[in-house]
Amino acid sequence: MSSTSTATAEELEAATGLSLTPKGRATRARIIEAAAVLIFERGVAGTAIDDVRRAAEVSGSQMTHYFQDKRSLVHAVIGYQLDAILEFHTQPRLGKLDSLEALRLWADLNIEKAVALDLQGGCSFGSLAAELAESDARMRADLAAGYDRWAAVMRSGLAAMRRRGVLRTDAKPDVLASVLMAAHQGGSLISQTKRDVKPLRDALDAALEYVYSFAVDGVQPPRPRRRVTNTKPSSSGAKQPTSKATATRRAATKNQTTSK
Repeated sequence: MSSTSTATAEELEAATGLSLTPKGRATRARIIEAAAVLIFERGVAGTAIDDVRRAAEVSGSQMTHYFQDKRSLVHAVIGYQLDAILEFHTQPRLGKLDSLEALRLWADLNIEKAVALDLQGGCSFGSLAAELAESDARMRADLAAGYDRWAAVMRSGLAAMRRRGVLRTDAKPDVLASVLMAAHQGGSLISQTKRDVKPLRDALDAALEYVYSFAVDGVQPPRPRRRVTNTKPSSSGAKQPTSKATATRRAATKNQTTSK
């Protein structure tokens, strides 16, 4: 991770007068990554500082050196997950999200990622928002700012399409960006709850159809790469994650998005 996590480290140095060495920055980053994985799997309430310490393989004194309390650690995890979201949206395959084909691929990749995670955990950033928005005013503000940065990426690509004449002049990039993000967030939550990819797929397809409705005459909307399905759990309960699924969740949390 880069921008947000790095900025948070710099804030720590400014606030405490500490100057982190490269080794210290690496240790702090390892703690944040371990916390992000555990919180993604268990939630904030289900993750204790001791759990993070053991997962990161650091001492208690190291934990308190970099993070005064759990609240400061969760604040850093918000930055980490925002970086993951922004990296996903700016990966080379998606370009600048400034074409209908790129938006279709964005939807397909989100659907495929949800299935790869066994539809567990939902959106790494959205799950934090759902748990923290009403519990802490500062964290709610951080999360809201994160959504604004996410929306700016989507809005920029849509505005570029309007300038190039792919979308009509009456298309409103800010509204379209909100529709796409809301479809992603709502669809992710329902699919996570039902362990069924269909709500996410339907929500994203409907949001894309709304965007396509603003395409100028003669522009053909792209088709999905393929229809991804999932096996719903039996009546005995939700499928337990396999070791492969857990490894995939860790990789998704780290947001490795290199081109195929």
